[in-house]
Parts: sequence; structure tokens; C-alpha cells
Amino acid sequence: MTRGDIIIKTEGLTKDFTGFWGRRISRAVDNLDLVIYSGEIMGLLGPNGSGKTTTMKLLLGLIFPTAGSALVLGRHPLHIATKERIGFLPEESYLYRFLNAVETMDFYGKLFGMPRKQRATRSEELLRAVGLWEVRRRPLREYSKGMLRRIGLAQALINDPELVFLDEPTAGLDPIVARQMKDMILELKRRGKTVLMSSHLLADVEDVCDRISILHEGKLRKVGSVQELLIAKDTWQVDIRNLTDEGVKAVEAVVAKEGATVSKIGHPSRTLESLFLKTIEESRSNKGSSE
Repeated sequence: MTRGDIIIKTEGLTKDFTGFWGRRISRAVDNLDLVIYSGEIMGLLGPNGSGKTTTMKLLLGLIFPTAGSALVLGRHPLHIATKERIGFLPEESYLYRFLNAVETMDFYGKLFGMPRKQRATRSEELLRAVGLWEVRRRPLREYSKGMLRRIGLAQALINDPELVFLDEPTAGLDPIVARQMKDMILELKRRGKTVLMSSHLLADVEDVCDRISILHEGKLRKVGSVQELLIAKDTWQVDIRNLTDEGVKAVEAVVAKEGATVSKIGHPSRTLESLFLKTIEESRSNKGSSE
């Protein structure tokens, strides 16, 4: 795959959950049209129950859609050979806690049919990258939550995947470990990998993602580059240098006379938090007006 190729494409992707009699209880994903390109980090945002994890599971072939279609690396999500090119860090990594880090990495390497020498080399490389090489012989039951997230990321990368799914990668981590995790995600991008990550931590998404998709009640409400979505296009911002206190009082009329220089003219940028909250509020308002 070259940068810019389509890695993930969904058309009308829909997932209903049904009750005992086959009646629909809820629609977790509703007619989702989404395209993700090679070499980018896409952030999947939304409140609890918005369909983020369900979308990931559909793309991974862990559950089946009610309607619509999805292509992952050009193939159906159930295509076995395609799965060898994918890495996945779930929100909760249910690792074998009686194994140590080396044994864990070796186990997952065997699942991909990697030769012993390759497993050993790749395991050392990844454990050093996530900062766990010095504690590689400790059983996972003695690891902190931050350490478990890091070993979870390492096992997700054992097969050197082209596409990486990260579900809440920094949840519950302290600021230092969270920064390390974000640096590792950015390193994946530098190596040409494609990343789809979901998170409740908006600052983390703003730090690492190229584009973001905001889901609410299973529907895609907004999608675009972080810079594009955060610019407040209905407002202008002017930065002025060397303006006296007197000139501030009547800046529009006296900028030129005061000899001030305009160093920046453009649209101010809002925060991702304000965009997210506004999008969800608009979604709720639109739902209320249609009922």
C-alpha cells in the first residue's frame, strides 16, 4: 500500500442488536459511510454508546453487520489472510497474567506462525520500544495498568501490521505513560502505518490524529481534518504588534495611523472539546425537532 490508498471503506454500514424474539433493541451503527487512507491516524470520537467499539468490531470481523458493507485493506473483514496484516489493542486486554512479557510476545508470535528466531528478535525490539525490557521476566499479574497497556500495544504490533486498531489506548494512564503511548502511535505513522483509534480523551486525539470522525447514536455527525474542523470560520482573528494603549481603544480606525503591523490574520481555532460538545448538542437538537 502507498500513502493515500484507501485502507478502510464502509458504505451504509449498519448494526442492529436484537432481543430474544428478533426484535430490534437498538441500532448501534447507522448507515455509516467512512473512508480511511493509508498512512493516516483517524480518531473515532463519541460519547458512551455512540457506536465506536461496535464499528471497530465490524471492521475486524468480530461481529456481522445488519446491512451495508465494509472493506478492510481491500478485502472483506472476514478474509483470513487480511487479518495477518492487522493489529488490535482492545479497550481491555485480557492477557494471560501468569505469563511474563517475553512469554506473552512469544505466544502471540506463534499465532502468526513466526519462526522462533524472528519471534525473539521482534519481541526484544517491541519490549524495548514500550519500555518493558527491564521487567520482561516479571509475570503480568504484577504489572500496573500502564504497563499492561504497553504490553498490550506490543502484542498488537508483533506481526508488524499495516493497519492498527486502538480502542481507548490511553484510558486510565498517568500523564507520563499517556505521553509515551501517544509518541508510539505517532511513530507508527512515521513508519507508514495506518491507525484507527477511539478515545474519550479529546486532548489525546487532538495531539495525534490527522482526521477525526464524531459519532452520536450510531450516526456519523462530522468528519474531517483536525485543523479544518477546529477553525471557527465565522470569526476572524487579527494579531497586531506595536500598538499603543491609545490605539487599542479605536483599533479599527487607527491601525494604519499608529504604524502598527498586522502579524497574523485568520480564523481562530476552537478546542476539540468545544467542537465535540457542540456536535453532540446539535445532534440531540436535531433528533428532538424531528420527533
